[in-house]
Amino acid sequence: MPPSPTTNAPKTLADVKELLKDDTMVKVAGLDVDGILRGKVMSKDKFLSAVKSDFGFCGVVYGWDMHDLTYPRELLVSNKANGYRDIIGEVDLTTFRRIPWENNIPFFLLFFRDQESDEHLQVDPRSILDNLATKANGMGWDCMSGAEFEYFQYAETPQSLEEKHFVGLTPLTPGAHGYSLLRTSLNKDYFYDLYNVSTAMDVEIEGHHTETGPGVYETALAYTDTLRMADNAVLYKLIAKSIGMKHNIMPTFMAKPWQNESGCSGHIHVSLRDRNGKNVFAVTDAELKAGGRKDAPFPDLRFISQEAEWFLAGVLTGLRDVIPMMCPNINSYKRLLGGEQYWAPDTASYGYDSRAASIRIICPPGVGSYASRFEVRIPGADMNTHFAMAAIFGLGLRGIEQKTKLPYGPIGSPGVNRDTIVHLPTSLEKATEAFMAKDSVARKVFGDLFVDHFGGTREHELELNRRAVTDWEMRRYFELA
Repeated sequence: MPPSPTTNAPKTLADVKELLKDDTMVKVAGLDVDGILRGKVMSKDKFLSAVKSDFGFCGVVYGWDMHDLTYPRELLVSNKANGYRDIIGEVDLTTFRRIPWENNIPFFLLFFRDQESDEHLQVDPRSILDNLATKANGMGWDCMSGAEFEYFQYAETPQSLEEKHFVGLTPLTPGAHGYSLLRTSLNKDYFYDLYNVSTAMDVEIEGHHTETGPGVYETALAYTDTLRMADNAVLYKLIAKSIGMKHNIMPTFMAKPWQNESGCSGHIHVSLRDRNGKNVFAVTDAELKAGGRKDAPFPDLRFISQEAEWFLAGVLTGLRDVIPMMCPNINSYKRLLGGEQYWAPDTASYGYDSRAASIRIICPPGVGSYASRFEVRIPGADMNTHFAMAAIFGLGLRGIEQKTKLPYGPIGSPGVNRDTIVHLPTSLEKATEAFMAKDSVARKVFGDLFVDHFGGTREHELELNRRAVTDWEMRRYFELA
């Protein structure tokens, strides 16, 4: 089920030809498992041929890591044994955009397919989320999402980062100034470029402001269907980094770039919508007038529907087993180690309008019933948004199918504390172990091929980290007698 189309998205080959009549080349890109856009420029003739019958794309993008280091242990999709053979690139016409900072070159996103089965690749982030959106649609619903990113900016260039070895970087502005009107004035051309370019690329922004911490911004992307939202999220990161370079500013979406500062969150908002456009998570009008759902097991849940309660229970009971899909990197867990002190919960907790909980219930009386939703606060800004949203909807839809009961009450309820609720892994090593376990919920929801391949890439990341000699180690042990 493709994402909702962009403003001028073509529907037919004839539409594409008309759209590109004054162009000579087109840029295309798909996603790897780290959420990095991998693409190229094609001649217009080659692109039109690809629209008619797809095209081959080098499969090595699923055989190497984020720095193009080939996985030393052979993984399942792309490896030495199969010659890193091509996968099939399928142009998604609904994603048409033009890139303003590259002379308005036309741009399309891809789905990847396996050349033997001709089915969507089981480790392609866009395909995985698309499959879940299609499943929900078959149940009569649309998956809806929002995403918000916190990210640090540095007054640096790619060259100065290398010269400083990524240490002692200069923040764009000093001090902590959340929601400051003054601090954005210091770099207003960059700040407003981010907003205006995003709007021009159909990456709609709902809110854009400074966040607490030196040089930190927060940008909330406008709520939409989940595949469109995940696409918008990855494109916003591209926009921020590209516009930043124009202004000699380097943003980072690392989860925890500074040890003694808050980390960078990547909160995800989710709900379901029915065929009539009604929010499935909302209570009925009669229940709203009556003060909430009478059969709700806890007061925090009285203004969300039974389906929403099952969805929440599905997420809570499977959360521990899918954490690498939300927190994929070594650094991701440095943010979680702050726990509730930094509003980065490390437990499978929930509560009404609670920023101390892992899952914040947003519903009446805080918002109108139409806006009822869950905010999943575990991921950092470094997440692969397609995987993170797939994890949430995969678990949530499973919860509805199985009518899963909540394992315990909301945060602050009698008997609910850190000693009585599920703790989440706080290292990539422990998270990967839970993800790849034989009885993992991840295997039941996403299948063995995905779990073994993506889990293998995380084990590769862990091995690189084990071998690394860090600045901390040098400072700590260099003068050891």
